[in-house]
Amino acid sequence: MPLQDIFDSLRLELRRGSLTLAVLAHLRREHYGYTLRKALLDHGLDIDEGTLYPLLRRLESQGLLLSEWREENNRNKRFYRLAPDGKRILKQLMDEWQRLNASLDRILPEA
Repeated sequence: MPLQDIFDSLRLELRRGSLTLAVLAHLRREHYGYTLRKALLDHGLDIDEGTLYPLLRRLESQGLLLSEWREENNRNKRFYRLAPDGKRILKQLMDEWQRLNASLDRILPEA
């Protein structure tokens, strides 16, 4: 397998968990899909719609998000926000992220 393919596969694995954490963190404030995607992009995380919407549906089915359809500017939009369980999971994931980053900060300078 070419090195670029290996890198692309590993990069995708690395991004998956990071995107979930970023989406949960941004949904501490209510967003609909487009504004969430734009907010993530504004912070340097480019996520395409084909990744974002399935992720939102999965997180909602896991009970971590709440959503509701509302009309805004004569258009129906689905707004998402953290559910109470989502807030608890976000806190746990942020703590785990901090521990993982601290470990990697100690390991990576040696590499």
